[in-house]
Amino acid sequence: MKRRDFLASVGAAGAALSIPSLLAACGSSSSSSGGPVTINWWHITTGDPGKSFLQGLANQYTKAHPNVKFSITVLENDAFKQKLTTVMQSGSPPDLFTTWGGGVLLQYAKAGLVQDISSYLQGSWGSTFDTSALNVYGDNGKYYAVPTDNGAVGFWYNKALFAKAGITTPPATWTDFLQTIKKLQASGITPIGLGAKDKWPAMYYWTYLAVRLGGKAAFDKAYNRTGGGSFADPPFVQAGVHLQELVALNPFQKGYLGAAYTDQQTTMGNGKAAMELMGQWAPGNDKGVATDKKGPDFGLFPFPMVEGGAGNPTDVMGGGGGYAVGKNAPLAETADFLKFMTNATNAATMVSQNIAVPPIKTAEAAVTDPLRKEVDAMAAAAPYFQLYYDQFLPPAVGQVLLDQIQGLYAGTVTPQATAKAIDDAVVASLNQ
Repeated sequence: MKRRDFLASVGAAGAALSIPSLLAACGSSSSSSGGPVTINWWHITTGDPGKSFLQGLANQYTKAHPNVKFSITVLENDAFKQKLTTVMQSGSPPDLFTTWGGGVLLQYAKAGLVQDISSYLQGSWGSTFDTSALNVYGDNGKYYAVPTDNGAVGFWYNKALFAKAGITTPPATWTDFLQTIKKLQASGITPIGLGAKDKWPAMYYWTYLAVRLGGKAAFDKAYNRTGGGSFADPPFVQAGVHLQELVALNPFQKGYLGAAYTDQQTTMGNGKAAMELMGQWAPGNDKGVATDKKGPDFGLFPFPMVEGGAGNPTDVMGGGGGYAVGKNAPLAETADFLKFMTNATNAATMVSQNIAVPPIKTAEAAVTDPLRKEVDAMAAAAPYFQLYYDQFLPPAVGQVLLDQIQGLYAGTVTPQATAKAIDDAVVASLNQ
């Protein structure tokens, strides 16, 4: 993967993973051959209203374009990643599939597994997207996907449980954060919900600590191999040290190492833990699986400032999701369907339902949901916006990172060994 820095200062607005139900008028592609085609579409929107809406969206498109049919596969996040890896290794990607952009997508592009859709974005369609969000899905002027959501990761907290523990102000520093955990425990409350089995939710803590401790400068030096920079440098080692300091407090629900993200959602949705570090989709997902179908009243606070860290306390880690076009897809029809999916009418409906805010200019301006506004304000104020490490870095490096960080929670590796293993994987990827 080419060394590059596309994560400079950006102001990003976000969206959740699910999409509400509205069926808008379909567009049409002048370049379509008109012959019968089937688009094999994989996505991870497993719950309603999003799942039903996406099926309805396909139905509406087929009604307007009888030659286009869809074969839809819906998978849970981690099952999707595993299955996608398998089909990519065999060289047979789906026609349309969920992607988070970054190094993983560019690796697919380098291998010829996805198609360049830049020519379709050169007109009015491309100009509707927030440029910084769109750029995560391309490189050197070529784009392989379009974003359908974008946002930031922060701490979502249960207001009632914080009040029960006598906590009136969310923690602003790492020291305050650890004290907050102790106060919650003293009140008989599990501080944090976590599905560590799936690894990526657990990764958020180490990544944010690295961002707070080293900032953009440390990441750039390590990634671009400039000034002797390395992922074994002190900020990345100290991220592991601080993470183990957190783990030592036993702040997570019982069995968290074997719990999936879906378990984390249930834990939070049913008020069994006080907070979670998660993206903009969390409140909606958590409430959706709550036994009472309502869920808790959530608030949001940014990842705390780490005393002595070089990172700006307003720097943000986050990202979103989108859809890429596989190498064997009927390009004209698939691109036209993406154009329909992201048109102004559908985007406006996502906003009005307070579920999604696609990085489309008209949608971002129409946000009214207070929590959504907080996420957007947090992202917009960030001088440095860091895409999730496991998605920014090449796939092989991302997997090493996930595995090593999992070891920090389990106590099977040291912070120093974790940082060195990640750096070794980066060096190996650059030498390929």
